Amino acid sequence: MKSSSPAMVGVGQMIVSLKAQLFLGYWGLGESGYPEKRLNHLLSHLELTQSVYRQCRSFPQTGVIWGVAWGGLKPETVPVDTGSTEVLLTLSRSGVKPDSPDSLFPADAWIRLGEQSLCLGREPFGRSPLYWLQIGQVVWFASSLRLLLPLLEHPQISIPAVYGYSCFSYVPTPLTPVAQLWAIPAGGEQTWRCHAAGLTEPAWARSLEWQEAPVQIQDETVAIDHLQTRLKDAVHRQIADLGNEPVGVFLSGGLDSSIVAALLVQAGIQVRAYTLDFGDLIPEHSYAQTVADFLNIPLIRVNATPRIVRRALIPTVQALDLPFGDGVTIPLFLLGQAACQEVQVVFNGEGGDQLFAGWTNKPLIAAGVYAREDPLGRDFADQYLHTFHRLWGYERQIFQPEIYTQVSQLHPQEWISEALQPVFSTSLLHRLRRATLMLKGAQNIQPRAVSLGQAHGLQVRSPFCDLPLATLAFQLSGELYLRGACEKYILKRAVESWLPPEIVWRTKRGMGVPLTSWCLHELWHDLGVWLNPERLRQEGIWQPDIAARIVAGGLGTLQGRRMGENLWLLLIWQVWRNAVLGVSHSRSTLDHPFWLPPWLGQPFLRLHRNLEQW
Repeated sequence: MKSSSPAMVGVGQMIVSLKAQLFLGYWGLGESGYPEKRLNHLLSHLELTQSVYRQCRSFPQTGVIWGVAWGGLKPETVPVDTGSTEVLLTLSRSGVKPDSPDSLFPADAWIRLGEQSLCLGREPFGRSPLYWLQIGQVVWFASSLRLLLPLLEHPQISIPAVYGYSCFSYVPTPLTPVAQLWAIPAGGEQTWRCHAAGLTEPAWARSLEWQEAPVQIQDETVAIDHLQTRLKDAVHRQIADLGNEPVGVFLSGGLDSSIVAALLVQAGIQVRAYTLDFGDLIPEHSYAQTVADFLNIPLIRVNATPRIVRRALIPTVQALDLPFGDGVTIPLFLLGQAACQEVQVVFNGEGGDQLFAGWTNKPLIAAGVYAREDPLGRDFADQYLHTFHRLWGYERQIFQPEIYTQVSQLHPQEWISEALQPVFSTSLLHRLRRATLMLKGAQNIQPRAVSLGQAHGLQVRSPFCDLPLATLAFQLSGELYLRGACEKYILKRAVESWLPPEIVWRTKRGMGVPLTSWCLHELWHDLGVWLNPERLRQEGIWQPDIAARIVAGGLGTLQGRRMGENLWLLLIWQVWRNAVLGVSHSRSTLDHPFWLPPWLGQPFLRLHRNLEQW
């Protein structure tokens, strides 16, 4: 992996280092009075369960002003004003400390406030988000998007963000769903500087590139030995601060979470496992029980019935700054809700698929042939977009005309082009791993998991999100990852003595959530509430009959599980608008089939589709 150190303070400068769980602040040029009053006003309206501290500074010679408020410090650790010229404010929601003081990344996210510059940075796995907004010559920043929303008099939806969400089920960075608010991408720093004419345009610099190592490990025995050592080291780094208290593991029964549970048990940690129970629709909990019995750890089954999911819908969305349209989001919220009753730290297996080329990469192996034929890789980018199985390609059918005109000028390939750059990897598998780490991992899986944990007061730790382990992963030959039809081959060989063979070698298809069954049965009427045609008509984004079209099979290949996934994506967006932006329910109508019982509404839609030729 290629890396460069984040901007450091020059010789002779003093640093005050603050560790926080949240922060809000500003930096720029002008008079200090107004921004400082605005900061205090914003803080006065927050409902916080922790103490909040603040520092404000002004530099008359340069005209630079800054102020920052942070929460999460014990009073005795709050630094006094030392007259320092730079403040380093770090955010680590996982609680894991850097390997050393000169670590490449000082925390999950950080801010460097100085007399001459402002730097906002994030580590490459994307655990903690970071947002900013520029008003005149002042840049505002925060660890939560909602901390910045009051600075906008009339927040407006970002149309590119809506389009990105429809393509991926998450909003691609640096976009946010709110126009004028921006997200810092994972894996680098964004810097503003001041000069006589004002603030410079922000400059983005990546601190680390996920890329194939020039020398690849080909020998299977050597790879297994190195991999076993790095896996154990990754877990030991994340348990170094733990005492005798038990920890939780979100155990799906899949390979990655089972490996984490096994390593924690090997390290002598008290482990309590939590798994989801979807009833008879998806009996995955039996695999988790097999692992728990093998490791001799207690397993708590967390019910995820449609009724429970409906109750958790709004609380889950409120726990997140951004809309995450994957079906696993609310079930993960329920796991955290159960775990926080017994533990303060939870571990998961997130990152394993991205790091070791999991099952989602299989369809793209064939697509690599087209990428080699096309030097621009256009076909390959389109194939990668298809792996999200969302609404890309259906723009005319899903968006109202005015929005369609705008999104038709956008090219979602641009949001994934950097991640798919072939210059960093000659091997197709390494190229795919780079892409999934930067896209599905850093923009979706990791920030979602950490934010959901924080909502329950949990520190969420992911041993697969470990730089030394990731470095090794890019040193292993691509042939060691995929052996015939067996994905993650080298990882399975490394851990086969730690777990039952039926867990290690079974075919995995990701966490299944019965979204289609829910939407066509227990949550049928909820579709008529959240995706009500009159409501959508007034909001002006989605086609008013989009839910009916999807259920009727009027959007081509969106059948089976894909039907439920995309209905859920739309539903979550609407809940997010209501819960986060505070957009109230508009007038509803009954010009839809969702007020009918499902057994009557669904055949009605099929008949309507045939008559209207959707």
